[in-house]
Amino acid sequence: MPSALGLPALVTVLALLTYQATVLNVGRARALHGVPAPATTGPEPFERALRVQLNTLEQVVFFLPTFWLASLLDNAGVAAALGFIWVGARIAYAVGYLQEAKKRGPGFGIAFLASAVLLVMALVGTVRTLTAG
Repeated sequence: MPSALGLPALVTVLALLTYQATVLNVGRARALHGVPAPATTGPEPFERALRVQLNTLEQVVFFLPTFWLASLLDNAGVAAALGFIWVGARIAYAVGYLQEAKKRGPGFGIAFLASAVLLVMALVGTVRTLTAG
């Protein structure tokens, strides 16, 4: 793998580890609050843990393709920086939401903005690639 892709690869691993942590946290919350599978409702702390996991899944499905398109077709360094921001923001989102639903906003907003910039980068890179040949 070209060394230019080392940082995007690291961001990808960190994003996947972040998601897996939310999955494990739901399992922990199920045990702690006595919510057997396949139930999706229970005490509020369990429901917040589940929402963190589900929202992270929803966001990672958008993040990873736009992140890699931006990395490969535009600027891998800038994309990696935005990817690190995204991962940090998703962790902040999770920590905040697990404490109280009202605390999820900053992490969500920062991750959303990072994803939006990555989408623009992916679009610009795609257009540039299509028009170069």
